[in-house]
Amino acid sequence: MKAEKTLLIEDLLSRVNSSPFLFVVDYTGLTVDKFAELRKRLAPTGAEIHVFKNTLVKKAAERAGYPESLAPFLTGQSAFVTGAQDVCAAAKIMKNFAAEFEKPKIKAGVLDGALLDANGIKALADLPSKETLQAQLLGVLQAPASALVRLLNEPAASLARVLKAKADAAGESAAA
Repeated sequence: MKAEKTLLIEDLLSRVNSSPFLFVVDYTGLTVDKFAELRKRLAPTGAEIHVFKNTLVKKAAERAGYPESLAPFLTGQSAFVTGAQDVCAAAKIMKNFAAEFEKPKIKAGVLDGALLDANGIKALADLPSKETLQAQLLGVLQAPASALVRLLNEPAASLARVLKAKADAAGESAAA
């Protein structure tokens, strides 16, 4: 039995170490069908939900260097969400699923070694998608360059407008 526990801890530790985040959720009252549906919804984001004994998670969390303040949340029927990709997308799915079915309840989480409470995870869920944030950042970075190009082009454009107006005025006086 001890060898099995060691293998489970090693498996959990590898999941925790390969994921920048860990969410702890209370899945009490969640049917097998709904749990499978949650797994299905998390899959496209690269996230997974698993059930491990809380004592095994505590040992893996200690070995991974997670904050000790996570331990009080490792009680009752807990499931654990990890993933290698977009933490915001996983948080959004968890929040929407909990709103839709009133289960599972988000207890806490760890993001890059920092403890998050349920409100912190919900705040992550409210952030725009990674692609939207990248587009916004690109827009912010391009704005000064665009303004500089317009500023550099303005003297030439002003000169062209003055010459065109003078040519138009000369053309009208010749026609009269």
